[in-house]
Order: sequence, then C-alpha cells, then structure tokens
Amino acid sequence: MDEGLRAQGRTRRLALSGTKGVVGRCRDFSRDALTDWKWIPAADDEQQAVVEDVLLLVSEVVTNACLHAGGPRELMLNCTDERLRIEVTDDSPVHPRPRPSCDASLPGGHGLIVLARLARSWGSTPRGRGKTVWLEVASPLSGVPARGRPRP
Repeated sequence: MDEGLRAQGRTRRLALSGTKGVVGRCRDFSRDALTDWKWIPAADDEQQAVVEDVLLLVSEVVTNACLHAGGPRELMLNCTDERLRIEVTDDSPVHPRPRPSCDASLPGGHGLIVLARLARSWGSTPRGRGKTVWLEVASPLSGVPARGRPRP
C-alpha cells in the first residue's frame, strides 16, 4: 500500500436514493474500491474470506436501511493499512437493535447477528435527522484477522 493509504486512508463515497437496485450497486461499488485498494485479487483463502465478509456486511447494512429507514442516503468506505470502515447513512433516527425473539429457523432478523460475528466493531451514531450505521473490519493486509483476533 502507498504512503497516502497508511497516513490517512482513502475514502470513497456513493450518494444514494431509493431502494431499487441499491444493494447490488453498493456491492459493486465496494468490490471496485477493494480492487483499487489491492484487497482483490486476494492472496490466499483467508484474504478471500475477508473480501466476501465485507461484501456480505455491505449488503446487510444497506438492506437494513432499505427495510427500516426508507433506503440509504450514502455509503462511505474508508480504508487504511489497519482497517476498513463502512458507513451507511439514512434518514431514520431509530438506531438498530436486535429483535427480542429472533427465531433462527425463520428468514429475516439476523443482520445484526451477522454484523456482530463478522465485524471487529460496529455501532450507530446520530447524523442530521437520521443516523449512520458503521462497522469496521481489519485489513487482510494488516496481519490481523478481520474479526480482530490475533493470528496464531
């Protein structure tokens, strides 16, 4: 990675409106950014798994914005040598929270479980009249697995 990426990271933003086709657009946008940042092609199976996790996480947070907030307004990716931060901003002030009784055998309601398992950290912060849901994964190029556990 170049010095600019180490120092401040690189940021990509995608302005969004509505819900039609937005999940696929966000995945494509993220895949293009990961390619530019040399995450793709992955050097090994572990790095490929991180890339697939990132694309799944983007899909989850964008889908949640579509289902619960009228659609996302912006996707922001910020990549440094150490981590990738993903932010999805929407117009709903309601912060995500797990469903109280999520039946594992039924579809839906599992997105936050996926976030908790795959992301190193995640949360939401107020932004304007809405909020930003954010998550971070460790860069596969940093030597730290995406879920924050040190490698053996």
